[in-house]
Amino acid sequence: MSPASARALTVDSLNPKVLALSDHLGGAVARRAQRMQKELETNPGVYPFNEIIYCNLSNPHYLGQQPIKFFREVLALCDYPHLLNCSVTSSIFSSDAITRAREILDLIPGRAMGGYSHCQGTEGLRNAIAAGIATRDAFPCNAEDIFLTDGASAPVHMVMHLLIRDEKDGILCPIPSHFLYTSSMILCGATLVPYYLDESRDWDVSISDLKKQLDGARSQGINVRGLVVVNPGNPTGQVLVRENQCEIVEFCRNENLVLLADEVYQENVYTDEKKFISFKKIARSMGFGEGDVSLISFHSVSNGYYGECGRRGGYMEVTGFNSEVRKQVYKVASLSSCSNLAGQVLVSLVMNPPKVGDESYTSYREERDRIMLSLSRCAEAMVQAFNSLEGLTCSKAEGAMFVFPSVRLPKRAIASAEAMNTKPDVFYALRLLENTGIIVLPGSVFGQVPGTWHFRCTILQQEEKVQLIICRFKAFHEAFMEEFRD
Repeated sequence: MSPASARALTVDSLNPKVLALSDHLGGAVARRAQRMQKELETNPGVYPFNEIIYCNLSNPHYLGQQPIKFFREVLALCDYPHLLNCSVTSSIFSSDAITRAREILDLIPGRAMGGYSHCQGTEGLRNAIAAGIATRDAFPCNAEDIFLTDGASAPVHMVMHLLIRDEKDGILCPIPSHFLYTSSMILCGATLVPYYLDESRDWDVSISDLKKQLDGARSQGINVRGLVVVNPGNPTGQVLVRENQCEIVEFCRNENLVLLADEVYQENVYTDEKKFISFKKIARSMGFGEGDVSLISFHSVSNGYYGECGRRGGYMEVTGFNSEVRKQVYKVASLSSCSNLAGQVLVSLVMNPPKVGDESYTSYREERDRIMLSLSRCAEAMVQAFNSLEGLTCSKAEGAMFVFPSVRLPKRAIASAEAMNTKPDVFYALRLLENTGIIVLPGSVFGQVPGTWHFRCTILQQEEKVQLIICRFKAFHEAFMEEFRD
């Protein structure tokens, strides 16, 4: 056999767990959009539109959201501390940003933003973050429970490696949910134990369905280790009510499950009727202490009004584990040396923004409120538009960055999709893209009740573009329903 024919690595010789991963980015739609983007660049008149409108991305700054000035000022001063000794700095940067940057640099060994930190994160920054969490929850937070991470994806993978021993171990995971969890489970060889969010009740968590799925898995010999809850929800945009959260905490306690609380959209709440409450606060307010509930909470700077995806800052708070287990968590965390230092700094700022009396407070609140109001208006406009169309129903976007409408596709459309060996919601998304330039993510990417079809659309486009999106979408959908009318 010649060297050319004896490849060291082929697709067939790859880890089968990697091959088992689904095409989680809505591959067919994304690839088509990329080809169309190139065609528009070389031949602008090839389509009846002049741009691809990315309603599939949860990438705020890329889509035009502006960064928070105070956060960027502090980061700039920390990254280039020479500025702190320049006489002109006080006329360019706010006084509280200068003070905060000095304080942060004093916490970092050698004042070196380019150096490694402690593998769990810089101690002083963890102290600041713990103080911010304690203020949020009105319950104490121990800095030793905080692990600073590169966004929220890294700690999710870390926790899956800690929990999963073999294919007989399973995790209860919501359907629909972000593909991060299902993909991580596949890579670790876990068994997915799905539970369906109740669309008729604004996507809340049904405890009876949780119990049914748990008992069913256990009857098949699956050792269910944990329960994933995403609040506010992705892709569904719901905010759980306190009563539902209490039921979930009680369920995990009774069933001896680790509660994995994805709380990365905690700042994204658009309804006055509901507020974000962390699961840790829920557990403590129910009277449960460290030994009662095992809870891991995740947060990230990629979302909220800050939307700093590229900074890759995040944390997990680990509570309810004994010292021996915590040693193993620390061991796994140490494998990555440390998370990036700029991300660590940004997490500390997000959890401790300017306060009343600080020079930056007024501008900070104006920036934050402007972003949140814009997101709220975009969400409301999209929900109203979708609910006005034949065959579309859309729950109110209470939080996060998405709407997740249900599409009742005509039988002829479903048959046409099947004839092309394409899922019906992918077929719909492709037709939408090819006719309007709007790209959304098919619901099958996230999972859905069999026989139902959805798509996820972000609410991150700038307001001046939202009405254009709605007009194009309405024209497409009406023509689509007429073309495939039964």
